[in-house]
Amino acid sequence: MGILNATPDSFHSASRVEVDAALHWVEQMLAEGAAIIDFIGGMSTRPGAEEASADEELQRVLPVVSAVHARFPEALLSVDTYRSRVAKEAVEAGAQHRERHRRRSAR
Repeated sequence: MGILNATPDSFHSASRVEVDAALHWVEQMLAEGAAIIDFIGGMSTRPGAEEASADEELQRVLPVVSAVHARFPEALLSVDTYRSRVAKEAVEAGAQHRERHRRRSAR
């Protein structure tokens, strides 16, 4: 399993990618045996992170999902979101699964 993030402020900075970098990382992860590309997320759950709007989350996630699915149709892709609209559009773009996380509470 490989992990990607389409958010600029993910917990794990090495997993933060845009489309070109995502394609490179997915190619490497698949070559190393990954069958699932997990957590293509467009909104950080890092404490103190600003909440992205649904539109912003879609702008981050959909290009990555679409490009990865087009280049590597054999890879199983999941998207990390709590928004039904984002999950639906990500599945339409090529994701096969969505992770369902609760919205973090404001502090």
